[in-house]
Amino acid sequence: MTNQVKEQALPSTARAVVIGGGVVGVSTLYHLAKKGWTDVILIERKELTSGSTWHAAGLLPLFNMSYSVGQLHKYSVELYGRLGDEVDMDVGLRTVSNIRLATTRDRMDEFHQYAGVAQTIGVDVEFLTPDEVVEIWPLAVKDGLVGAIRHPNDGYVQPADLTQALARGARSLGAKIHRYTTVTGISQAPDSEWTVETDKGTVTCEHVISCTGNFARQTGAMVGLDLPVMPVEHQFIVTEPHPAILERREKGLPEMGVLRESDGSWYMREEAGGLLLGPYEVGAPACYVDGPDAQSEYELFQEDVERLIPHIESAFHRVPIFEKLGIKKVYNGAIAYTPDGNPIVGPAWDKKNFWLNEGHSFGITAAGGAGWQLAEWIVEGTPSVDMLGVDPRRFGDYATKSYLIKKNEEAYDHVFKVHYPDEERGAARPLRTSPCYDRMKEKGAVFGHLFGWERPNWFAPDGVPQEDDWSFRRSNWFEHVGNECRNVAENVGLLDMSAFAKARVSGPGAEAFLDHILANRLPKKIGRVGLLHGLTPLGGVHSEFTVQREGPDSFYIVSAGAWQRLDHDWLKKQMPTDGSVQFQNLTGAMGVLVVAGPKARDLLQPICGADLSSEAFPWLTGQETSIGHAPVKLLRVNFVGELGWEIHHPIEYQNHIFDAIFKNGDAHGLKPFGIRAMNNLRIEKSYRLVGTEMSIEYSAYESGLDRFIALKKGDFIGKENLVAWKERGARNAFATLEVLGCEDADVVGNNPIYLNGEVVGRATGGGFGFRLNKSLALAMIRPDLVQTDQELEIEILGQRYKAVVLPESPYDPDNERLRS
Repeated sequence: MTNQVKEQALPSTARAVVIGGGVVGVSTLYHLAKKGWTDVILIERKELTSGSTWHAAGLLPLFNMSYSVGQLHKYSVELYGRLGDEVDMDVGLRTVSNIRLATTRDRMDEFHQYAGVAQTIGVDVEFLTPDEVVEIWPLAVKDGLVGAIRHPNDGYVQPADLTQALARGARSLGAKIHRYTTVTGISQAPDSEWTVETDKGTVTCEHVISCTGNFARQTGAMVGLDLPVMPVEHQFIVTEPHPAILERREKGLPEMGVLRESDGSWYMREEAGGLLLGPYEVGAPACYVDGPDAQSEYELFQEDVERLIPHIESAFHRVPIFEKLGIKKVYNGAIAYTPDGNPIVGPAWDKKNFWLNEGHSFGITAAGGAGWQLAEWIVEGTPSVDMLGVDPRRFGDYATKSYLIKKNEEAYDHVFKVHYPDEERGAARPLRTSPCYDRMKEKGAVFGHLFGWERPNWFAPDGVPQEDDWSFRRSNWFEHVGNECRNVAENVGLLDMSAFAKARVSGPGAEAFLDHILANRLPKKIGRVGLLHGLTPLGGVHSEFTVQREGPDSFYIVSAGAWQRLDHDWLKKQMPTDGSVQFQNLTGAMGVLVVAGPKARDLLQPICGADLSSEAFPWLTGQETSIGHAPVKLLRVNFVGELGWEIHHPIEYQNHIFDAIFKNGDAHGLKPFGIRAMNNLRIEKSYRLVGTEMSIEYSAYESGLDRFIALKKGDFIGKENLVAWKERGARNAFATLEVLGCEDADVVGNNPIYLNGEVVGRATGGGFGFRLNKSLALAMIRPDLVQTDQELEIEILGQRYKAVVLPESPYDPDNERLRS
């Protein structure tokens, strides 16, 4: 059909240029046009769908443990259901349902945790017994099953038909598609205007959107970006027809749903009277590591059935007729991957108006939702769904080509692994380590990683294996994390937070610049420290910063390590271009050790060059001083709610500082503690995190940040819409809950909250508060329910527990310990 469309000559100007004609690119074009941007074009080097789209199996798995990605998938399935009627074209959608099988308790725990996520975003999930599985899928056997879940609205679609339907919809709205047009260069003028050079002419535009699939790294290289995308080979087998399946069709029986044997790592569905089997095996290699050939089109690799044998045998066991079927075709094609398996959707770092919609390992499922939200982002200035889980800036420059090969192969073979809330993946590690890494390891550290950094998650005491144990329930490390928390409360602990993002913003325009982009007042006195938030244009929370005024025109800024690239990019893109503000990234140059607990002052005073009394060194202040012989920036703040200091230091001094602190540590009960203890401690203080309790989906007031919003200081980004949001009424409010009756599992986040059987909110995080001896949850709930002692119910792994609203900061609500 597309070949019959007569395309016009390439225009010289456009508002936006989409590069790439797979389903992701065409969906992006369609959604931009739906938003009213008709002066947009798509450029495709060959034919539409000729990259990875054409050989995709077309599955539409709603299942995703991510709150944000789950919403994208939900939108896609809903869009594909109505698109055919909208454009008068069959997209090949078959809503046959999807059944995921479980053979272990851990797998069922994962399904119950996912079902909670699904409840909070409105996705229908049913639980099945083994007998119900074979009733719905009579060609399967129930041996070894403990249960299953089913998405009745799931199924599959024909990828090429879907893409052509989106193309028709985009064209009908005025967008243009230019096939057989190759982009040869992309450049940006000082005024931010982009020039896209092609073999058919040059286009100048305001926005460029890269949706180039297997070519993502080459496209990124054109503008100086090293994109964290690398394809991996994926095979699936299509069999000859089988009489049992043909007989079902002749009888008019419904098509059996997509079957997923999670613990066997494969999916299966009917295909032309036979079966289609898609395994996710260990050992599938990364491909196109240096990019596809310039002329590649509808390309497949040589099949390698040998490495699929374990999965084929698993399929024989679960669906016995599969063993009797002849193989009609084996497809082995490239699927784009990122290190965590989620796509990169959003703005590119360091480039204004260059957008990415790349790295889609489940591109058919995500295409609709990703195009929808990216169009919102481009046109409105912010998405309407929290996109942190897919933001391109969640990766850093540590994601080199060799790193991507290892991590993306790992992401592929983990598709069907149980995704525990405390899961840590081991490929390409350790990579970024602070100097005290070996010292921490000697003290029993069990490491996790964040933004490439190794960070102690917890510490194994002598005699305890120095290895992780993952679960949706209380893991083997639960006891040891509890001991770490109690030691911080009773004595003093040390935590390595060198992964913090750190920067200096300075210059004659620095104060005015920061005052405009942050919602709270800047610290006025030199040395003072404040907590400030950057809002979206609509009034949601984008970033959180700890800011210290170093001087009249200099500010030291600290934010979450996971969002280093995102936060720094957000700051830099809003800086004035007249040179009045300078930005210096200090993350790699500065280490951070946190010392916290009631004995922190006694421990540090003998080795510190400053007077650490509260009179001389009040809470929320900082000083330039020394620890041992090393220069440090000492900030009296922490994220655990105890007396303590963050010791920021040139990283080359870290081991000297570490040893000086531990030299007399035993006398004060000093012990190291890890990130898991920190998280439990912060929950007892009702401390929020960006991406959970603070989000673009919630206004800053809904997140309970009233005391950090200075409306009277003057204008700041998001102020007008924040006020309007408050005036029209909140839909959510932040709350801290005590969960009663749970004995072996705690809230981990995305748990639905009920009142009289109705969902009235969701947990954003949770854990056990060892100082309070209570199971706790942080949550966003209906505003009329936030009063203290309000009784609700919360779901944990399929069971509902009573939950009671607590006053904010149930541990030390008056901050007496922090101020002591």
